[in-house]
Amino acid sequence: MPFMADLALGAPTPSGTSSAAPVVGTAVGQNSTSIPAPVSVQSTRAGNQTLIAQLTDAATAVDRYELIPFASDHLFDFNNSPLASAVTTGLGGHLVTANRKSFPALIGTGGSMSVGFVGPCGFNTPHTHPRAAELNIVVQGSLLTEHIIENGGTLIRNRLNQYQMSVFPQGAIHCEFNPDCTDAVFVAGFPSEDAGVSSTAQRLFDLDDDVLRAEFGSDLAFNDGRDLDQFRNQIPANVAKGVESCLKKCNIAKR
Repeated sequence: MPFMADLALGAPTPSGTSSAAPVVGTAVGQNSTSIPAPVSVQSTRAGNQTLIAQLTDAATAVDRYELIPFASDHLFDFNNSPLASAVTTGLGGHLVTANRKSFPALIGTGGSMSVGFVGPCGFNTPHTHPRAAELNIVVQGSLLTEHIIENGGTLIRNRLNQYQMSVFPQGAIHCEFNPDCTDAVFVAGFPSEDAGVSSTAQRLFDLDDDVLRAEFGSDLAFNDGRDLDQFRNQIPANVAKGVESCLKKCNIAKR
């Protein structure tokens, strides 16, 4: 994959999947015994603001379903997101998010989901979700996780192996790190159609320079704007390559 030379990972393909080109499915009658044809994501529906507004304003669930009648409207492919903005890519892997924008069928359900593909030593940097808690389950490999709920809260650390789960409360700073030399995959569920994400360090350095000087005081050499830029440039893209010991163990060159 072009985003990271040392990551060769994709969501697994179910055994027995046909290699034939899929076709867009149609709705099947309630009393029909026919088997629906394989479907593909209709990428033109993702991010469709008119459709999203109509689904949001629909009076009933039945009214919503009349707006999304095709089987393909109810399928989201984490291997091939229909919306570029639903994918967050860094040196250590990538995240794919299905929310009310990238997957309009979620509107009215109160939920959303992300799948994280984390390469060897990949680090999903500290962040928060302002509108939802996160249920994080590892489906491949293992992850080290940390979270802290607020000032005065206890720092919680766990190692999650395959099919183990942790919960990160709404607004809690948390992160995930792959300590191994093999790929890891996690699935994150949210009780919100738009959980949102705020990367802690990255957003901190978006603040005004005077605010940062006041915050850090003499702890950091913020003598002029060049120092601030130096610190900003040291913050990696989300899902960054991780700690030095893991990089050495896995023979991965530092960037």
